[in-house]
Amino acid sequence: MTTQTHAPLKDSMGPAQLRELSAVLQSICARFDTGRFLSTALDGLETLTLMKRVRRASDAVAAGAHDLPGGYEGVLALLMEAAPRLGNGFMSLVAPDYVGQHGRQAFERSMDALKFFTPFGTSEFAVREFLRDDLPRALEIMTAWSRHPNDAVRRLASEGTRPRLPWSFRLGALEASPALAAPILDNLRADPSLYVRRSVANHLNDITKANPAWVLARAAQWGIEDPHTRWIIRHALRTLVKQGSAQALAMLGAESTADIEVDAFQVTPARLVLGDTLTLACTLRSTASAPRRLIVLYRIGYVRRNGAATFKAFRLKELTLEPGQAITLSRSQQIRDFMTRTHYAGRHAVQLCVNGSIAAQGWFDLAR
Repeated sequence: MTTQTHAPLKDSMGPAQLRELSAVLQSICARFDTGRFLSTALDGLETLTLMKRVRRASDAVAAGAHDLPGGYEGVLALLMEAAPRLGNGFMSLVAPDYVGQHGRQAFERSMDALKFFTPFGTSEFAVREFLRDDLPRALEIMTAWSRHPNDAVRRLASEGTRPRLPWSFRLGALEASPALAAPILDNLRADPSLYVRRSVANHLNDITKANPAWVLARAAQWGIEDPHTRWIIRHALRTLVKQGSAQALAMLGAESTADIEVDAFQVTPARLVLGDTLTLACTLRSTASAPRRLIVLYRIGYVRRNGAATFKAFRLKELTLEPGQAITLSRSQQIRDFMTRTHYAGRHAVQLCVNGSIAAQGWFDLAR
């Protein structure tokens, strides 16, 4: 077995990238203090996580620009000229982060700067500082962004207001009262850009963790006649579908009673080691008297360190079966560790779920 190793994600903000950023800024403004920048940026860098490296870089920009004319406006002008030359990787987060940390005293100007920077990467993390400082004021501006011709700006309106944006702090007020950001979501409910629709779906999925009834009511209000809206709702309800929510399944056309028979459910191999590939296969046969919409998932009960199991659901197939029709489905999945999941030895249960109900079960043994 060959084990492929990957460089840590934080290395995308390593010394080479920081020296490149320093050189770009110095080439635009000869007075930019590269020595002070690098002294700040590289100090203890190895111990920092990715997002802390972004913060360190924005602090280093402030250090390097300590004697530039124009104060905050002068640094903004420097970063705006540099932005097109920095690519759209994690380096693109430095300018918005600088704004979020050093520009909150200039609210309107800084929000406009974040709108400028977001097409070069994203300002979704930095804008949350302004939402936390003055939620009504920030929401008013971001609602206007949701009607902007640039899809990156429209996405920022939705992504920046996500209650549970990964790698950022939660916005408790929006989690408790999702209606506050509803005008933004309503404006984007049939957006032509997949980039935007994915954000809206993720925003709604965040809300389902604390307030599923609100999302279901909003989805019912929107309806699924428009294909773009239907796409958003389908992806927004994914957590509720994995939990077997009858209301979410019904909204997607999947009846709670599937009326199917499972002719075979195979989990192979029965024993594997970390890095091996697990294969699931099943044959479903409709026993219904009319066409039936099916949402098929499988759930793996991952063994934890203490021997208990935590189930994670994966979507297998969404389809319509005609009366008496049979279909064979299969899926292969490598069993390997991730940053967010460590596998432990033991017997792992596997469940086949159709329209929220367990239709068949199996297992595999994992050895490390």
